Amino acid sequence: MPSDRLAIAAHAKANLFLRILARETTGYHTLETLFTLLELADEVIVERRPQGITLESPGAELGPVEENLAYRAAEMVLAATGRRFGVAIELTKRIPVSAGLGGGSSDGAATLHAVNALAGNAVPRHELLQFAARLGSDVPFLASGAALALAWGRGERMMRLAPPPAAPTLLVLPKFGVNTKKAYDLLDHGRTESETPRGTIVLDDEAFATWGGIGRLGGNDFEVPIFGKEPALRTLFERVAGTRPLLARMTGSGSAVIGIYRTAADRDAAALEIGGKDTNLIPTETRAAPAPAPRTL
Repeated sequence: MPSDRLAIAAHAKANLFLRILARETTGYHTLETLFTLLELADEVIVERRPQGITLESPGAELGPVEENLAYRAAEMVLAATGRRFGVAIELTKRIPVSAGLGGGSSDGAATLHAVNALAGNAVPRHELLQFAARLGSDVPFLASGAALALAWGRGERMMRLAPPPAAPTLLVLPKFGVNTKKAYDLLDHGRTESETPRGTIVLDDEAFATWGGIGRLGGNDFEVPIFGKEPALRTLFERVAGTRPLLARMTGSGSAVIGIYRTAADRDAAALEIGGKDTNLIPTETRAAPAPAPRTL
């Protein structure tokens, strides 16, 4: 008999490289990226109710509830299973918003699994991943459970990779976020027909074996246009890069900058060196294990 109340961790993600390849006629962009899971996570609690969907997140501003990815994820699974019951969803938010860390996407991915578990896993895994692809380009990776994966297209084409060992990580955020739509607009505006084509990245197995190898694969296509618009973010990136991490990158469309370090002592020393009242520093780790399944409360 399925449990009536479940909890699941909704882990943050980071893009270890990110290339925006083309804008389709639909307005969507195709991408090529390397995702990693981080230990930093929201918590999603889902409880069976007779009908309907409610969504609460104490202390967080969710915006229109029906547009929230957790709400939409629950609606997809309930519709697919005949609306035999409803759910109450509670989010405990720890992942900063508008930071490129996939907090909303991860909440949606986690809710897909939790509501499906309440339904006795009636929706097959491959169909659940199709739902994830409809929710957004980060959601398939976050729903897949993989700790490290290459993704293409709109994020729906993935190849799982064996992750390097978990590494100490520092997330450095300015006091402002970056709107994803505006980030894409900046990127599109900056690209012209005369732009020199970028070189290809050779994705060889050995490149993914170490964090240093991953750090040499390439950067994030959003960095140039967003750093041009937000000089303070460029300065922050340079401060992180100056602490000698194995990898420094702006993740997603920003505004978070991620540094991956050899040891926790190196990470903690970097945090002291970066410091400043203009930043939010979050120590965490990359995740080497798959994302956890829902647990009974």
